Amino acid sequence: MREERSMGESRVHRSVMDSFIDFRNVSKFYPGVRALNNVDFAFEKGEIHCLVGENGSGKSTMIKIISGVIQPEPGATMVINGTRITAMHAKDAIDRGVRVIYQDLSLFPNLTVKENIAFGLYGDTRGPFVNWKAVEDRAVSAMRSIALELDLDRLVSSLSIAQQQLVEIAGSIIGDIKLLILDEPTASLTRVEVDRLFATIRTLKERGIATLFVSHKLNEIFEIAERVTVFRDGAKIGVFEPKELDQKKLVFLMTGQEVVSEPPKPVRSGAPELLRVEKLSRGGNYKDISFSVRAGEILGITGRLGSGRTELALSLFGMNPPESGSIFISGKRVRVHSNAAATRAGIAYVPENRLTQGLIMPQSILANITITILEKVIGAFRLLDHSRSESLSREWIERLSIKMPSLDAAVQTLSGGNQQKVVLSKWLATNPRILILDEPTVGIDVFAKDSVHRFVKQLAERGDIAIVLISDEVHEVLDNCHRILVMDRGRVLDEVLPGSDAEATLLEKFNLA
Repeated sequence: MREERSMGESRVHRSVMDSFIDFRNVSKFYPGVRALNNVDFAFEKGEIHCLVGENGSGKSTMIKIISGVIQPEPGATMVINGTRITAMHAKDAIDRGVRVIYQDLSLFPNLTVKENIAFGLYGDTRGPFVNWKAVEDRAVSAMRSIALELDLDRLVSSLSIAQQQLVEIAGSIIGDIKLLILDEPTASLTRVEVDRLFATIRTLKERGIATLFVSHKLNEIFEIAERVTVFRDGAKIGVFEPKELDQKKLVFLMTGQEVVSEPPKPVRSGAPELLRVEKLSRGGNYKDISFSVRAGEILGITGRLGSGRTELALSLFGMNPPESGSIFISGKRVRVHSNAAATRAGIAYVPENRLTQGLIMPQSILANITITILEKVIGAFRLLDHSRSESLSREWIERLSIKMPSLDAAVQTLSGGNQQKVVLSKWLATNPRILILDEPTVGIDVFAKDSVHRFVKQLAERGDIAIVLISDEVHEVLDNCHRILVMDRGRVLDEVLPGSDAEATLLEKFNLA
């Protein structure tokens, strides 16, 4: 093998190494944790490669090593595009054509589309003035390369999440990009937007640009991947072609266990109606919505993002008041003009975005669980009864099997699945009669999803609570609900009962695949 050494690097002979990424014996240890343990990871130029595994499997650590954010333990061999690397930092990775787009996008909301795309040009400017023609030319060129059409002068803050994501991709492909890493890119996208993103990924492939795609949505893995690497507990389980896998096998490889979804127990005969909605309407959001939910029943609501599902849920929780129609709880008409009024009426709402709507991230786990029931943990002289707070918090932590270092730990230190269980805990502590779950498993791994689903079905089995489960994942509503309403453009199109042909009905008739 011939090598040319320069500045801590060596050029590896092409006959020996054709992969774009070839990392060997990669380990990363933290106190008490082996995030990665002697992992080999490789993929080819222009390849669409998917990396899957549960939270804590080592995926994020590997991404950080590839992008130069952290360094592996001594002994690792790292080759990027035929060049052996002895040490690499974030700027080195960028210089070698590696770009990362995280779920939380890195854009300037107060700047325009063209300014965000061509931001890197500012560092090349010589002189005190911006060359606006160069900015616009660079933005137009980048957008054209991925068939993106947007008003160049529009503020990024006014764009949808999907449009913002494409703007960031356009900005990332300026220059000599070789690898685009997408970490949970579809969590907030509609099906149409996912299709557009996948088309962009395939366009990049045609240009020889590799994509490393990370997602908890397994159906997307089968749709976009050319090969799949599975991580579990800091180790590589294997590399597979999608045709070698099905969803059941992939789940087993990721978890080491079979995850079997049992349907919810039937609603008992004569169960009382807890929630009824009659001709609920709000202009621009939804129109003439009517349905009811009985005690012990899980009602699913599905449809594309933007169909009015979340707007309806917010109306039931008093945060998006309807303009007409009626809401009845246990047969009594109620006005839920605020979330406080909804809580008093026995309604709880787990929002789709736990990070910004469900949790106070820097605060402790105890504070997050008890924030909805402060009146229950106030003692003498209107002071917080810490003993009572701790007792109630530990009760819910045990019931939902929340893994945590301590009650005083900031909730932002928990995994996504455990964070979601904290959100569930804080609302279940209010002892609601109606529980609304809006995308309750978005961004959490397979095993955490199964844990949440099992708990929701156990809640329903008690027979004293009505549950509304909103999701754009067909399998989530099919496997966990007694009935399913399908919404589109603010209206209920149909009601579907889970059964042998229910999946085909949803996928074909409503195009929710």
